[in-house]
Amino acid sequence: MAALTEPLPGTADLWEPEVLEWTGVEEAARAVFSLYGYGEVRTPVFERTDVFVRAIGDETDVVQKEMYTFQDRGGRSLTLRPEGTAGVIRAIAHRGLSPGEQVRVYYLGPMFRGERPAAGRRRQFHQVGVESVGSCLPQDDAEAIAMLVHYLEVIGIRGGRVLLNSRGLPEDRGPVGAALRRHFQPHLDALCADCRRRFETNVWRMLDCKEPACREIAERAPAMVDLLGTESRAFFAAVLGALDDLGVAYEIAPRLVRGLDYYVHTVFEVVHSGLGAQDALAGGGRYRISLPGGKTPVDGVGFAAGVERLLMARESLGVRQPPQPGADAYIVALGNEAVGAALILARDLRRATPGFRVLADYSARSMKAQMRTANRIGVPFTLILGETELAEGKVTCRDMRGAEQHTVSRDAVVAWLRQRR
Repeated sequence: MAALTEPLPGTADLWEPEVLEWTGVEEAARAVFSLYGYGEVRTPVFERTDVFVRAIGDETDVVQKEMYTFQDRGGRSLTLRPEGTAGVIRAIAHRGLSPGEQVRVYYLGPMFRGERPAAGRRRQFHQVGVESVGSCLPQDDAEAIAMLVHYLEVIGIRGGRVLLNSRGLPEDRGPVGAALRRHFQPHLDALCADCRRRFETNVWRMLDCKEPACREIAERAPAMVDLLGTESRAFFAAVLGALDDLGVAYEIAPRLVRGLDYYVHTVFEVVHSGLGAQDALAGGGRYRISLPGGKTPVDGVGFAAGVERLLMARESLGVRQPPQPGADAYIVALGNEAVGAALILARDLRRATPGFRVLADYSARSMKAQMRTANRIGVPFTLILGETELAEGKVTCRDMRGAEQHTVSRDAVVAWLRQRR
């Protein structure tokens, strides 16, 4: 029976005060992204499987190994979303995208991948991410990277390194793929089974393999930027120039490809030493995806950051969300007659003082027991209603931070609290 009370492996229950850490990074995302003209979008947690296969690529590890896919009662193949971009693109297609229109959105929420749980990686994990769709300018890429750096600074994460590369245009993939095959061909016997398969189906994926032996060989592969065409190299140079103008430090990572097939031009990651061996904190890039039902692909740029990994990085730096008390005020009701008055006072305080959190004790326990509870949850104020207070229409207000106590009229409680908040 105990197993039924436990979350599944790779998932977790979240309680305060940990939840406050989560809401802190989520609210910071809303605040920062809105400064750049992004608005929130919420897409379904599950979609038709083809939404992800078409966008992500059927030769990626995400599609082949990690998606939670199932049939519903109508026989449709559905998938819990493994990433955010594909669902956003589907939503934009459903709403419609006018020629020349640029859509800027951000999202927050759970994603699902059936991978082995590791540090900072769960089967149900959470992301904050952005998508800017409808424009293909290098300045958009640079601004997205700068916005990510801005966001990380706001939530207290410093010391990250921005890694940058280019995957070029679709027409570059033939020459680059041929060069990669020439590099990997002599080493096939030393590669893992997945990389031997990728050699035939999608040689770019070999650069993203996590197996140590494969990584060592991949590190000696030719730098992709040197193999790209003139247009792709010029686009990448413009991105670097814009980042220089914005004062964003970066490092060229010549073999960075990211794990999804829809990327073109810029790909980037932010890595952080506080995460250990798997040090990717956030990542993204420019992509080109065909809208469902449409013939012309759309361009966009975006990134996503795992909330769990953001919190790990913050913890490694000693950054914590300031602790909050369980409530702002605690009403102590002494005796059965005071319980009804406490119920009404709690209602009136919540309505008169927006954001003011009020707890009231309706148990009619002893003064000592109720004050012990108030101390345990760390409230700054207690409001005492006893027989004398009820008879005189007053409330005894105690500032728990300095033991200051005053008895004021019932109508003056709000003013007393506002003076001391």
